[in-house]
Amino acid sequence: MSTQKQLTIDIVSDVVCPWCYIGYQRLEQAMNTYQGKVQFTIRWHPFELNPDMSADGQLLSEHLEEKYQMTPEQSAENRARIVELGEALNIRFQFTPLSRIYNTFRAHQLLHWSALYGRQTDLKLALFEAYFTEQENVNALEVLFSAVERAGLDAEEAEQVLKNDKFSGVIREEEQAWIEQGVSAVPAFIFNEKYLVSGAQNTESLIQVIDTLLSESAE
Repeated sequence: MSTQKQLTIDIVSDVVCPWCYIGYQRLEQAMNTYQGKVQFTIRWHPFELNPDMSADGQLLSEHLEEKYQMTPEQSAENRARIVELGEALNIRFQFTPLSRIYNTFRAHQLLHWSALYGRQTDLKLALFEAYFTEQENVNALEVLFSAVERAGLDAEEAEQVLKNDKFSGVIREEEQAWIEQGVSAVPAFIFNEKYLVSGAQNTESLIQVIDTLLSESAE
């Protein structure tokens, strides 16, 4: 009989959000400190930073200027900081003047489907790498199916999921539900459906949250 404690972490995020990638890697560092003591269940949930983004995307520099009023200098500084933070977490962020941001609705449909096979985190990480390291279009079918295969899933089944529009309604409903619960930015981490932690918190802060939950469960 296992003596491990159980802890569920729901993560609301988007595939093209660098802070979601950073936040998860920090969470993984935190979880690794409880090896053999806690069994973690990770559940990913959809959030589109740009639900109206066109199919071919937009230059990232233009997008940041339009949405956040970032000057080219501010944008460059922000990306340099992201690259530096990524290096400490073994994330290879690649940014160029031609970097683009893309629509992620298809990716979220496949992430929902991948949960049926227990492969959500595998697919999420494959999509993160495709977008941030390989600079690929995560709205393109060939990119999505390649990520699906790297996650150990069936690309032909994934094609049918998108072709039949099987989970689009579910994704829209879930996105709206999180907004109604107060999630307006990502990443958002919900521990044991109780504690909401917003943003890419440092590893130490995440450990404190986990410790608090474990202490409460022991009372």
